[in-house]
Amino acid sequence: MRHDDVRISDYNYPLPDERIARFPLAERDHSRLLVYRAGDISERRFDAIGEVLPAGSLLVFNNTRVIHARLQFFKETGARIEIFCLEPLAPADYERAFAVRGRCRWSCMVGNLKKWKEGRLHIRFTYEGGEYILSAERHGPHGTGHEVEFAWDAPLAFGQLLELLGRIPIPPYLNRESTDEDNSRYQTVYARFEGSVAAPTAGLHFSTGLIDRLRDEGVLFDEVTLHVGAGTFLPVKSDDVTQHHMHTEHFEITLGTLDRLIAALDGTPSGRAGAGFTKVNRSLPAADPVSGGTAVPAAPGHVVAVGTTSVRTLESLAALGWRVMQGGDPQSDRTVGQWEIYDIPVGVTGADMLRALAGYMRQHDLRHLQAATQIMIMPGYRFRVVRAIVTNFHQPQSTLLLLVSAFVGGDWRRIYDYALGGGFRFLSYGDSSILIP
Repeated sequence: MRHDDVRISDYNYPLPDERIARFPLAERDHSRLLVYRAGDISERRFDAIGEVLPAGSLLVFNNTRVIHARLQFFKETGARIEIFCLEPLAPADYERAFAVRGRCRWSCMVGNLKKWKEGRLHIRFTYEGGEYILSAERHGPHGTGHEVEFAWDAPLAFGQLLELLGRIPIPPYLNRESTDEDNSRYQTVYARFEGSVAAPTAGLHFSTGLIDRLRDEGVLFDEVTLHVGAGTFLPVKSDDVTQHHMHTEHFEITLGTLDRLIAALDGTPSGRAGAGFTKVNRSLPAADPVSGGTAVPAAPGHVVAVGTTSVRTLESLAALGWRVMQGGDPQSDRTVGQWEIYDIPVGVTGADMLRALAGYMRQHDLRHLQAATQIMIMPGYRFRVVRAIVTNFHQPQSTLLLLVSAFVGGDWRRIYDYALGGGFRFLSYGDSSILIP
């Protein structure tokens, strides 16, 4: 049951400009970690997170990969037009959208739109000794952006084209241009599937060495995929937060991950340490699942979401499971509604709903399930799956701060006062916290 009297003005705090981390630290896992456990606050360096994780924790990462979504075109007049690719329209699914050749359409934000009233824009470029052209044509509004059709004559898939010509879309509040360093550091070490226009920033603190060490200590890992949209930066314009319309984000889950989540929630042995998590090679992209390790029982309820995007995915799975329990079909082509999960009876557990969803997938021989969510987590929300969160420090008056407040029972201000008073760095490249209410 949500609280309809929540006002976004109550979720404001002073964030001095100098507290916003403009650049990453030299070492990913050397950031500071605020530890909130049952109301007590302490701190560690991030690479000591294993000391505070509950025994048998299952850490769930979002393995999405940030695309080079910003394309810069110049008109003959010299005017610069920036096209920011948000979401594929044709083809509409991400895998085909990045593999397509020759032509595609995307929903985009357009910078300096007043200078692009009509006509095609062009980028001339060379590739393997040949000269080619990428063109863009605007077809009108689409949601909060514009529909743009791209066409090119190079022997490249669209994903390759973005890597070649695009720039990584660092957050606007960093107030700077992206650098070569951002190409690697605004990306998690376990990123696999292209589709995000913003990084799942809680994961930026994990190095390959830290992951390997935690695995050796018996920590379990798993992955979900949620492609982060630019809507994550949209401000809440209405003081009544129930009037805010959440953006849509697409996610994917595997049957194996569902099984391991159920095992963690039930507190039953969930297989080998690290099962289901892709081992990260320092020089190669993520590939095959880990096969080593020893059987480790997961403590009941110790599903630890790394980042708010993982939270949104895991909690949305419960809604899909409830649909199965009600009608036998998760209707995965229908977006999980903003308030849908608030209507689920209190007595239905997250494990119950995940079991129903896993049963549906087995019945229909599905190894993967794709869906989309508009879920809004605010005070009054009852968490069904997630029992601890690793997350950065978020902007004032944001939906992410509402999520944090919901998770810690309204105690967010004491956490943020501690971080501000203690010199913690804020936002995407800032320090982190682990919340264990």
